[in-house]
Amino acid sequence: SSGQMSKGSVVLAYSGGLDTSCILLWLKEQGYEVIAYLANIGQDEDFDAARKKAETLGAKKVFIEDLRSEFVQEFIWPAVQANAVYEDRYLLGTSIARPCIARRQVQIAQREGAQYVSHGATGKGNDQVRFELTCYALYPQVQILAPWRIPEFYNRFRGRTDLMEYAEAPWSMDANLMHISYESGVLENPKNHAPPDLYQMTKNPEDSPSEPDLLEIHFTRGVPVKVTHVKEGTCKETPLEIFCYLNEIGGKHGVGRIDIVENRFIGMKSRGTNLNSFYIYAFIRFLSKATSFVAFKTDI
Repeated sequence: SSGQMSKGSVVLAYSGGLDTSCILLWLKEQGYEVIAYLANIGQDEDFDAARKKAETLGAKKVFIEDLRSEFVQEFIWPAVQANAVYEDRYLLGTSIARPCIARRQVQIAQREGAQYVSHGATGKGNDQVRFELTCYALYPQVQILAPWRIPEFYNRFRGRTDLMEYAEAPWSMDANLMHISYESGVLENPKNHAPPDLYQMTKNPEDSPSEPDLLEIHFTRGVPVKVTHVKEGTCKETPLEIFCYLNEIGGKHGVGRIDIVENRFIGMKSRGTNLNSFYIYAFIRFLSKATSFVAFKTDI
């Protein structure tokens, strides 16, 4: 209510979806001033519509931050350099985006004098840990509001899980420049094949062209710095352009489909289908084999 004393400001990692819209309203009801923050990390999103929705729901301010270049340069490329792969299969497409998102969230909180940050991650998944450890590392005094772990919120909206499941059915999706991943729903049964329409970033290998694309890629310290299409002459030199172009060519040829079962932080298992930049890692593996010293390897 208008007469209610404000509990302070909270920066909410807002997606425009049902979950975080419910959270925005609930935080306002609890007496917080809500600053909505959307990170553009390459997902297919109508950011203007999301901004209007957040304003309509009562956000005091809305920040839409384009993090695509820093996501590639400061997160994806170091992961590629390190050949960072979890449990031999998972290329960290979701997990590596979270510190990038949370870092800017914390910067906004500090700049706006907000004592709180909030997110819509569930109490069952890994995202809650990724977000919160980043926030605490960069802003130790921050207080985190995780509504899905707060009984008052959980019990109130638990009756709406059917609606939420319907809105997200028949699986949940995470998308950014690096990948699209799907989990839950029909994928929870390992017997089920992933439906063909999941594969938005990659063509079905059966439908991909038989004519190869020949690319020349220049690496410096394990990172691509220039890509040239030998036949067409197309040349890309900025990290964001290089990454998007490699994804485009790989996807055209059906490269980068992975079906995995991963272990969650709390001990649960989760099956997911990931579409991603697998072949960039393949280049790095080849380069490391071509340049590593056998003597060094035997000393380890």
